[in-house]
Amino acid sequence: MSELTSEEIVDLSVKHTMFDWQQQGLNRPIPIASARGCEFFTTDGKRYLDFNSQLMGVNIGHADPRVAEAIAEQARVLPYISPFMATEVRAKLGRKLAELLPGDIDKVFFTLGGAEANEHAIRIAKAMTGRHKILARYRSYHGATYATVTLTGDPRRWANEPGMPGVVHVLDPYHGVRRGTDDAETALALLEETITLEGPETIAGFILEPVTGTNGILIPPDGYLQGVRELCDRFGILMIADEVMSGFGRTGEWFAVDHWDVVPDILTMAKGITSSYVPLGAVGLRSDVYRHFDDHVFWSGLTYNSHPLALAAALAVIGVTEEDGLVERSRKMGEVMARHHQDLYEKHPSVGLVRNIGLFGIIELVRSRETMEPLAPFNGASDEMKAIAKLLDERGLFTMVRWNGIMTNPPLPISEEQLAEGFGTIDEALAIADRAAA
Repeated sequence: MSELTSEEIVDLSVKHTMFDWQQQGLNRPIPIASARGCEFFTTDGKRYLDFNSQLMGVNIGHADPRVAEAIAEQARVLPYISPFMATEVRAKLGRKLAELLPGDIDKVFFTLGGAEANEHAIRIAKAMTGRHKILARYRSYHGATYATVTLTGDPRRWANEPGMPGVVHVLDPYHGVRRGTDDAETALALLEETITLEGPETIAGFILEPVTGTNGILIPPDGYLQGVRELCDRFGILMIADEVMSGFGRTGEWFAVDHWDVVPDILTMAKGITSSYVPLGAVGLRSDVYRHFDDHVFWSGLTYNSHPLALAAALAVIGVTEEDGLVERSRKMGEVMARHHQDLYEKHPSVGLVRNIGLFGIIELVRSRETMEPLAPFNGASDEMKAIAKLLDERGLFTMVRWNGIMTNPPLPISEEQLAEGFGTIDEALAIADRAAA
């Protein structure tokens, strides 16, 4: 039982704390009391079905007692120790990640989250190669630190510019802001031209999300990631895969790159590694990368690197993922999700595009399938999308509604009944969009 009323919780939170990515004076957040499985509850008892795994990170579902107990046991024994020390949980998690990570990626540097993981990835790339430039894509999000928001291609970068020097953005394998066509060949040709014009000898790394997250769940066409790997090999550029959102079963494989049998030089992870229960990120490294630091100082460090509570959470989450078969379940339920997507496409003229890989999905809404004009403009909103978001909230469906997209990224244990419930609510909301569709 909360000591504060819902109104007091909201008022005090708004008065004394800042909230992410929004105008503070207009913010009235939802007061949350508890969560379990694929649901969470407000302090007034309202139930929400979580259709976005919060920020695409609660992969195993909320409040799994097996993870809670692992964190509690670690807290009873060793809640913190300097990162210069070795611990059993550090040894076990390092070994386990080496088993799961693709190819010969078998060493990690632990951080507090995805942004720090990406920041360290590019610092490692620069240190190893002696080069200063980093390539990144326009349809990307890599974090909100000074370096990673510069790497980010989407409009969240704009307000934070000028940023870190040496970042060069390149086009993705998608045509135009409406993203109607995939084209690996053109994107790879443009990437190679950019590398040539920038000077290959100046470029340390190319960071990309293998499956793009908040910029639209963009699934690369076959051949694209393989082509990126070949270009990076040819020009001595390190390929950095940002798997902060796509890792740990989200796409139906442990890591998204596994779908295309591509092994990056560096792979970053966070979110799903602990199912977001405790902050943790990691930078996975191939042997030819980390061996550079056998003879050179690694000029970085974090007070909370290898924090025992976070490592215990990660080890338990991986255990739950394996025990419950959640990677396979993501693949199976992804097929169910695809059928729901297709049903909505056939029923609603406002649905322009649908796609998913595992339980990583999106519905894109348009004013016309003929013109593919989005229901909200790039980096903008519309009355229709606002009304859709309002109805979803009223019906107790939590997901991300961004620009003209409705995200469908539930926790991996979601049942067929819960999927049907969520898509039923979206089906109802799409009546609003249909009235605007030609």
